[in-house]
Amino acid sequence: MATTYYTEEHEWLEVDGDTATLGITKHAAEQLGEVVFVELKEVGDTFDKDDEIGVVESVKAASELYAPVSGEILEANEALVDSPDQVNEDPEGNSWFYKISIADASELDGLMSEAEYKALIE
Repeated sequence: MATTYYTEEHEWLEVDGDTATLGITKHAAEQLGEVVFVELKEVGDTFDKDDEIGVVESVKAASELYAPVSGEILEANEALVDSPDQVNEDPEGNSWFYKISIADASELDGLMSEAEYKALIE
């Protein structure tokens, strides 16, 4: 069973074993407005917690994606590069950014639950 975590930077991380799917929250997508560009790292890239691992640009602003945990990119959602507007359509579903291998599961302890995240954005 997967567990979903959230960051103060409005990212979600759905963890299943030592693999996680990473995306931005619906709240983040709404705040950004119409997404017009997505830049992703390459499969096989490794990163440390809090490293910049991508960029999302909208008609309003550009926003960096930061790694909520250390790991390696197993898969990048290349469909977002060709159709960045998908981020607005389904940010917490099919518009995920990466599938990653988690290097240090203890880093999940610093992330928020769904209830904690909802309290943050209220």
